[in-house]
Amino acid sequence: MPTPLGDNSGSKVSYFLEESIQQIALPERFTFPFYYEPHPLTRMAAAELQQYLETQTDLEHNFGLDADQGGMAIGKMFGVLVVRCAQGKLGYLSAFSGKLAGSNDHPKFVPPVFDMLVENSFFLKEVEIINSINAQVSEISSNESYQCLSQDIEQLSAESRQEIAAFRQQLKRNKDHRKRLREQLKSSLNEQEYAVAEAELVKQSLYDKHQLKTLTNKWERLLVEKQTSLAQFEARIEALKNERKERSAALQQQLFDQYVFLNKDGKSKSLYEIFRQTPFGKPPSAAGECAIPKLLQFAFAHGYQPIAMGEFWWGAAPKSEIRQHKHFYPACTGKCKPILEHMLEGMAVDENPLLYAPKQDSGLEIVYEDDCLVVVNKPSGLRSVPGVNVRDSVYTRLKDVLGGTEPLIVHRLDMDTSGLLVVAKTPEAHRYIQQQFLKRTVSKRYTALLSKVIDQSEGEINLPLSADVFNRPRQLVCFTTGKKSITKWKVVKRYESMTRVDFWPLTGRTHQLRMHSAHELGLNAPIVGDDLYGTAAERMYLHAADIEFLHPEKKEKVSFQAEVGF
Repeated sequence: MPTPLGDNSGSKVSYFLEESIQQIALPERFTFPFYYEPHPLTRMAAAELQQYLETQTDLEHNFGLDADQGGMAIGKMFGVLVVRCAQGKLGYLSAFSGKLAGSNDHPKFVPPVFDMLVENSFFLKEVEIINSINAQVSEISSNESYQCLSQDIEQLSAESRQEIAAFRQQLKRNKDHRKRLREQLKSSLNEQEYAVAEAELVKQSLYDKHQLKTLTNKWERLLVEKQTSLAQFEARIEALKNERKERSAALQQQLFDQYVFLNKDGKSKSLYEIFRQTPFGKPPSAAGECAIPKLLQFAFAHGYQPIAMGEFWWGAAPKSEIRQHKHFYPACTGKCKPILEHMLEGMAVDENPLLYAPKQDSGLEIVYEDDCLVVVNKPSGLRSVPGVNVRDSVYTRLKDVLGGTEPLIVHRLDMDTSGLLVVAKTPEAHRYIQQQFLKRTVSKRYTALLSKVIDQSEGEINLPLSADVFNRPRQLVCFTTGKKSITKWKVVKRYESMTRVDFWPLTGRTHQLRMHSAHELGLNAPIVGDDLYGTAAERMYLHAADIEFLHPEKKEKVSFQAEVGF
């Protein structure tokens, strides 16, 4: 491990009072960053940091907690890393993701892996050049001559289309008139007289074509003249944009090379090296700026031993994500996982609990079965289909029960959701029922227990959803690229601090009910036990209670119910 540097690194460590931690046992392994229950020391460190945030007046950052504070509200993810120093004392380091109040330099928090904002840095110098290019593009785009030319071309193009279209209509009328005239002349003139008349009509036709060509050429000359002048402006804009693109790509690559991450053995890897072997191929934007990589980097660089970690959200939630003030969250998978795989190499880390299915009765309650389908009541904690590391699932259990029949899963429920799941026994039944799901003619009712008291009695939620590609399997609310997602709901019963509701999903998006429950534009009340969008419990209180569809053979509606087990 690297020896401590001869600087004031100790000032970044907040040491615990010995008497406050005497009864707390240290964890045997470091926290698994992507799914964890915070260790008591982590909670203690987070509570101290939160008290600091509540009382600190020098942080000129709008977290969205003060309604009177102006400017854009930006909540922030904070991290704490419990460490042991060379003398054996226990303390913790603090960090924030990204920048805070537009700066990386704050006394309480560890610095970034690479500070691009230091005075006269290559980053700021290059950003200044790129901003100058942006200003030039903006100046040309707002140039009065450029705008006038653009408007003239647009107006001339519209006028030319209109005049040429009108002239074509006139030519069509002329042609129709000549056609009628030919028919009349054919019956009233002899052959020689008709030939003379026909020659005159051909002359008129050629004249019309000549007039059309003359008109078209006139407009082309006018437009080409304007377009040539406009092209000079656009060529300059295009050249500037290409230069900006090349400079931005070069700057990004230079940044990738500057972000170099350590592990406990002092082995270093650049951001580019880390992400080169991932599906992304290159680092995504802001990779390396999250709190946990910053904390581990500081610990390894200054000789501290990492003991446990945790990240919590502070402030107002972003419009797209589910984030609750003071709640702990796992590290993101898209940006942090490749980095942390390198940084945690060789360390004893808690096992991933998601790789191990909980021990439970291997049976499966079958609600209905005939020759073409099976309806089961799936328990919470059981997958619908096998995972990469977990074989136990509805599919594998049914395969054992059905003998030689291959279970054909028609739809799925989240692992933590209990309730009715329809499985086909023949390809024909599978296609028939699946088409009903695709056409949204299957009626489904879910029951859930929400973590707050809901004032309204019923309603409809319409929030489009899309996958969070950098933090799967989480979903985002996105009004530009999200898929249409609609849920009807109705309160069943209110308790002192919770509400039981029924849901009718009119679409079938991933985590639809969980997102519509938790998001502030939905019910703003996470489902009890939802470890992704709320707070973990012994289970998630969401149950698929009722389903109705057309039977593949009987061609009549069948419905099934499963009693709620909570």
